[in-house]
Amino acid sequence: MNDLKSIGYSDWFKSRSDDEKMAAHGVARVVSVHKDSYTVTKGGDEIFAELSGNLLYSTESASDLPTTGDWVYADFYDDETHAIIYGVFPRKTLLKRKAAGKLVDFQLIAANIDVAFIIQSLNDNLNLRRLERYLVMVNESEIIPFILLSKCDLIANDKLAEIKKKILDIAPQATVMEFSNLNRENIDSIFGLLKSGSSYCLIGSSGVGKTTLLNNILGNNHFETQSVSKIQSKGRHTTTSRQLVRLESGAMIIDTPGMRELGNISVNDGLDETFSEILELSQNCKFNNCSHSNEKGCAILDSIKSGELSEQRYKNYLKMKKESDFNQMSYVEKRKKDKSFAKLVKSAVQKKKR
Repeated sequence: MNDLKSIGYSDWFKSRSDDEKMAAHGVARVVSVHKDSYTVTKGGDEIFAELSGNLLYSTESASDLPTTGDWVYADFYDDETHAIIYGVFPRKTLLKRKAAGKLVDFQLIAANIDVAFIIQSLNDNLNLRRLERYLVMVNESEIIPFILLSKCDLIANDKLAEIKKKILDIAPQATVMEFSNLNRENIDSIFGLLKSGSSYCLIGSSGVGKTTLLNNILGNNHFETQSVSKIQSKGRHTTTSRQLVRLESGAMIIDTPGMRELGNISVNDGLDETFSEILELSQNCKFNNCSHSNEKGCAILDSIKSGELSEQRYKNYLKMKKESDFNQMSYVEKRKKDKSFAKLVKSAVQKKKR
């Protein structure tokens, strides 16, 4: 049975739909993205889908193409076993990062997510600076962050309380919960957070227990998992693509591949939200043009000196801001070149037709 509402289609998307496309095509949600194809659903079976030629060749950036969680306009054929995608709905939220490596472009992770479960492992893999990067990415997307600490069976209660305090110091608005895939501590509590019609995603490094958590929520071993390296305390890549899974509760959840690189492009809002205390401190500096480097009366430097603000946290903020600004400049230049090349191709095609 097809039921768009049951997979998250709400008035928000209806009010932003294109009337002409709605009249000409059906509506579906992207379940997964493959190299040259997609899987979509209307609330029932999963359907193999491809992009229309017009959508594929008129798109100026990969970020304009469908990603997991997107709503799309599509036509259906062969008893709804095959679909052609003609366009993408406006996105309520979009989780993205800089593409890995030297390529200055966005990599889309998932669209229309309500809550992101940021999973950190309570072992040597725990890193507050990396957690800050996840928070910037999630806050930039205006997605609600929920921090889950896996493998709590490996740590004493007093040590756990200390870690949770450090996390709440850098993310006072976030909810933090520990859990164990081994003894199932708090698994039922996490399951209880998943609301019907809402969309969630699991993000974190390889080996933190994302896929095992999803299997525990599903109540089976539907998704493959691998062991963690005892030497490096790092997991092997298990999840290689993003897939939207519908739970019996009516909630939808996406597991994502482990992220070893968390580069940022243009994340000023995410930085301001994640490092809000630094923004507030800057308002109290003696000089309006304070560079926060060596001026007397700098509220940020005074807070670092008094121990109120962590120097490492401030350095991480500066590093991410510099990286984001640099990547944004490079991205703008890249888009200019892409548009010029696209115009050249269109011009050549038109001349050929003549």
